[in-house]
Amino acid sequence: MGGLVEGKVALVTGAASGIGNATAHALAREGARVVVADIDVTGGEKTAAAIAESGGRAHFVRADVTRESEVEALIAAAIEAFGRLDCAVNNAGITPTPSALHDIALEDWIRTLTINLTGIFLCLKYELPVMQKQASGAIVNMASGAGVVATPGLAHYCASKHGILGLTKTAAMENIKAGIRVNALCPGAVDTPMLRASIGNDPNLEKLVLSSLPAGRLGKSEEIAEAAVWLCSDRASFVNGESMLVDGGSVAR
Repeated sequence: MGGLVEGKVALVTGAASGIGNATAHALAREGARVVVADIDVTGGEKTAAAIAESGGRAHFVRADVTRESEVEALIAAAIEAFGRLDCAVNNAGITPTPSALHDIALEDWIRTLTINLTGIFLCLKYELPVMQKQASGAIVNMASGAGVVATPGLAHYCASKHGILGLTKTAAMENIKAGIRVNALCPGAVDTPMLRASIGNDPNLEKLVLSSLPAGRLGKSEEIAEAAVWLCSDRASFVNGESMLVDGGSVAR
């Protein structure tokens, strides 16, 4: 039996580490040819090389999702490498330094929304026309549990992730008749280098994070990746405009 995305071409942004890395590997393992994109050249090339060593096919493209010309070039490079684009996981993003709303510097607000929200807008802008020509495609935008509930101390992050859900639903409705599905994933606290850097060396903060998790543990990047692969696959053919929580029940508590 073939994999869930056998024969498809998939793009993953922010694929140098964390959830993006795990998703690129999962897509390749399930039969997709994967375009690995990241601003981190060393990490991105390492991801692509590891996929190839495991018997998959991957092509790395260095791209900054906040720069329109680079996103346009990324999609063109994907087409040049593999001839089409069936799936895209728009994962690139950041977690800013926690701060009370009234203490957030304007430059930090702008940077967070530019990377997390405008970056996904630009990816959609150039992915959708390719899929419209094919009359098929599946896109997964990486949001967060912070896109569903309030996140005290992270107003800039919370706003960016809430925005992704609105963008996802609009893109889904605009393109449903073109055979394109657009969904969002909302991970909870996942054990990634980004989260570890955010927690830093503060054991009290780590304890606070863990105490908010009904499962009593952080999620794994691989667990989020499995959900992303399923949404990209034909198994999810009637799932569109959805904001799927993968958080171990954190929001449900």
